[in-house]
Amino acid sequence: MARYKVGLETRERILEATRTLLADVGVEGITLKAITDRAGVRAGSFYNLFETKEEAVLTVVRDAITAMDPGDEASDTLEDLVNAYVTFLTEQSSMAQVYLQIAVTTTSTNEPIRKRIAKGQQYRVERFTSALLRDVPHIGAAEAKARIESLIAALNGFGIARHIDRSFDLHGHTRRMLELTTAP
Repeated sequence: MARYKVGLETRERILEATRTLLADVGVEGITLKAITDRAGVRAGSFYNLFETKEEAVLTVVRDAITAMDPGDEASDTLEDLVNAYVTFLTEQSSMAQVYLQIAVTTTSTNEPIRKRIAKGQQYRVERFTSALLRDVPHIGAAEAKARIESLIAALNGFGIARHIDRSFDLHGHTRRMLELTTAP
């Protein structure tokens, strides 16, 4: 039991060090050595918990995304989910930037990271599709999924646009995209 507790404490120290480094130096400045030094652990302890530094970074980003989750999968609306995503983009902008950067740059060269990002994408598509079908049940599952894939692609693009141009009207574009997605 004590070994398990030490492992959990070590994991949290590594994740906290990764969060701090992301805020201080961004994803480009993070090294395994920087994480382990900041966390006060050896590389072996790191590798007992994470396969790569990218996995630690993605864990931190996933935690930030999860913190913005609107709640009940069975009853949340598409608007709830979209608002949660926009909140992630605006209130966790450094984490959103890291997520988008890893999704764009790392997935072509790192198969485990690509699979992890793809699994998260698939989960979002399924969850958003379920919400759309609750909101607009007459459109059918295939059409709902197609609309959601377009919506999520647009939201990701909006996230990139927001990081490039802080004056980008994220809320306005999101609202218009949501209206198009839920149209009869």
